[in-house]
Amino acid sequence: MTKAPELVDGSITGENYRITPLTPRVVRLEWSPSGRFEDRPSTFALHRDLPVPDVHVARETNRLLVLTDAFRLEYDEGPFSPSGLRLDVLGGVSTYHSVWRYGQDLSLPADVEARRRGRPERPLDGNLGGAARTVDLADGEIPLEPGVNSAVGYAVIDDSGSMVFEDGRLVARDAEDGALDLYVFAAGRDHVAAVRDYFAISGAQPLLPRWALGNWWSRYHRYSEASYLGLLDRFDEAGIPFSVAVIDMDWHLVDDVDPAHGSGWTGYTWNRELFPDPARFQRELHERGLHVTLNDHPADGVRAFEEPYEAMCRALGREADGTPVVFDPTDPEFMRASMEVLHRGLEELGTDFWWIDWQSGPTSNVPGVDPLWVLNHAHFTDNERQAAAHGDRGLTFSRYAGPGSHRYPVGFSGDSIISWDSLAFQPRFTASGANIGYGWWSHDIGGHMGGVRDDELAMRWVQFGVFSPIMRLHSSNSPFGGKEPWRFTEPARGVMREQLRLRHRLVPYLHTMNRRAHVEGRSLVEPVYFEDTSPGAYAQRDEYLFGSELLVAPIVRPAAADVARGRADVHLPAGRWVDAFTGWAYTGGRSVRMFRDAASIPVLVRAGGIVPLVAEGEDLDASRNPRALELWVGAGADGDFTLCEEPEGEVAAPEDWIATRIVLDATDGALRIELPERSPVGEDGARRWSLRLLGFDPAAFGDLVADGAEVSVRPAERGTLLVEVVPTTVADTGARVLELRSAGFASTGTNEVAPALEELLNGAQVGYLLKERIQHAVTEHGVGALSSIGSFGAGPSPFTQKPEDYDRPSEELIAAVAEVLTAQ
Repeated sequence: MTKAPELVDGSITGENYRITPLTPRVVRLEWSPSGRFEDRPSTFALHRDLPVPDVHVARETNRLLVLTDAFRLEYDEGPFSPSGLRLDVLGGVSTYHSVWRYGQDLSLPADVEARRRGRPERPLDGNLGGAARTVDLADGEIPLEPGVNSAVGYAVIDDSGSMVFEDGRLVARDAEDGALDLYVFAAGRDHVAAVRDYFAISGAQPLLPRWALGNWWSRYHRYSEASYLGLLDRFDEAGIPFSVAVIDMDWHLVDDVDPAHGSGWTGYTWNRELFPDPARFQRELHERGLHVTLNDHPADGVRAFEEPYEAMCRALGREADGTPVVFDPTDPEFMRASMEVLHRGLEELGTDFWWIDWQSGPTSNVPGVDPLWVLNHAHFTDNERQAAAHGDRGLTFSRYAGPGSHRYPVGFSGDSIISWDSLAFQPRFTASGANIGYGWWSHDIGGHMGGVRDDELAMRWVQFGVFSPIMRLHSSNSPFGGKEPWRFTEPARGVMREQLRLRHRLVPYLHTMNRRAHVEGRSLVEPVYFEDTSPGAYAQRDEYLFGSELLVAPIVRPAAADVARGRADVHLPAGRWVDAFTGWAYTGGRSVRMFRDAASIPVLVRAGGIVPLVAEGEDLDASRNPRALELWVGAGADGDFTLCEEPEGEVAAPEDWIATRIVLDATDGALRIELPERSPVGEDGARRWSLRLLGFDPAAFGDLVADGAEVSVRPAERGTLLVEVVPTTVADTGARVLELRSAGFASTGTNEVAPALEELLNGAQVGYLLKERIQHAVTEHGVGALSSIGSFGAGPSPFTQKPEDYDRPSEELIAAVAEVLTAQ
């Protein structure tokens, strides 16, 4: 037996190959005809010098074997081939599909639904998808680039053609025909571990500034200074908060550009007819608590009519002779001048960050250099430096460019068509992004263009947007397309207003999850199969985990006419779940079809879950820590949540954030708030607390007492309780604990079936006799009535001779009744 090559500096190297186990679950496989290997950081792989995992290297006959706890690699040491290179995933995935072979091209049969809709067959590798560069012009689902998770246990990132970093800038790799650079992830069904390894190799998601988690106003519209500020006045009068002002392309000269210079798509000169004093305008936005981003289509460079043209020419050492300064991302001098002269000059007028709207493809004048990658890296790193100098965090707003793009948030998904199909794709698209670490998507909430007026669609889109990573309302330049809530009829108008207010109330929870994403590698939105790998979790793609405490199921189809409620198909992981808006409790470990009226979508708090929000009636400034907090608390299990906040007025490293631990000890009948030594609301900042108790027995809290606080309890809507907590003691130094004690914390309430059924049937658009018959069947037989309801047949009405389907319920109505009867 030939001696096996040794592991040297973490790698096994042959004449033309190099194998590097990076973690127990990830191995890098390189093939180079010349024997030269790439050690420079790539756009995907910044960190390859990781701690060497436990690896066993051996040789059997003519095969090199590399084993870890997670995989077994066999390799014949020749050019990569299906017969010569394979990897078996070990543990947890036992089917033959968990064997990866290089270059295999097999497929599983498409499922019936996929065939019906004309979708391609599913690949054998079972990849669960990652992200896509854009949804421009797409009306519904589009193909996704691969992520690092798969239903069969392995996934591959092909890094062979990516750009690399050299002296701080991105350059093309050295071209070599036949060279391969693959990263095989073999995490089985441990999807969280796969993404954790991805971040270890590619770098963490940056921390977003707190204000970015509030509402963004965005519209492609020819605003003026007066009309924009007037719009903000009206939002303020309506009590609708915003934290980011997006100014689309009409901030600069567009229609007045001489055709000799080309179109007005690219521009760097403020339109002084609309905005006579850009610095004054942006200063006013800042004084209203908004940060400002301007749209930039950079492809046409800087032309002679632009105000910064001469400054750019001087910076590049060329004559201002009227010829354009050509956009060239491969030229380091152009990129330096673009940041330090072109954009800096505009930033000095008040712009906080840039919306880089690159729509011109991945090609530059140097093969292998993608302009989008260069722009994303340059703008984010430059903005980081500028923001840090002003005590803030950096941000950019641009499109996905491939693995590693998560380092440059926030992502712009592209111009959405206004349709139910577009809405239906966005939740699954957002969740799949977690499979490639891309956690901070911003979609055109409400849709950008096309479509038809549909108030229900607009309302449901906003409800999804509130529970998405970035909430950015957007619309086109159609005079009829704005997303201002007052443009819509009730109930959409009122629901949209309340939901936009809720988004700002959620910022304490969102900012805690922002830190979690950076430190723990857990995106705010994740597929439910990150927690539950049962078939139902993979099948239901319109739902997702929203941080550590919530499961959200947006409603992405119009309400059935007879039920008069929207529907969401939900798979619930094991345990108990309580809807934050209806108070309805569900037993998990199964799939449920849920129905909701206009007021809400299913937002489910896990048993023991604790969600901190800004208290009702408090200031909704997204940049400040609130003086009063409300906690959603879910019944049914112990819970432990740590609220993480930056010190008042500071931008702090993650280890310096202020932690407030909140513990629900259901077994002992207590809830404890462990107040930190340093107040997150300033030295003189006492904080008020309230609890919204979800899914508990309201009658069990008659014995509620508190140490260090006064409490009052009052019933709230739908069987929930609201507890007001007023601290009475404040220690001079050291941590303090507010402890509430009651047997009620160990209780669980029961769903009130009769009134819920009556409410459902009252709103149903069906015959009165059918309603009565369903109610009678449920009264007589309880859940057993479902079988008889389904067998109701049609017949003539006793009041007319016309054949009426007055006693035949639809499948949707039966499912709505089933939800009420079987929730827990």
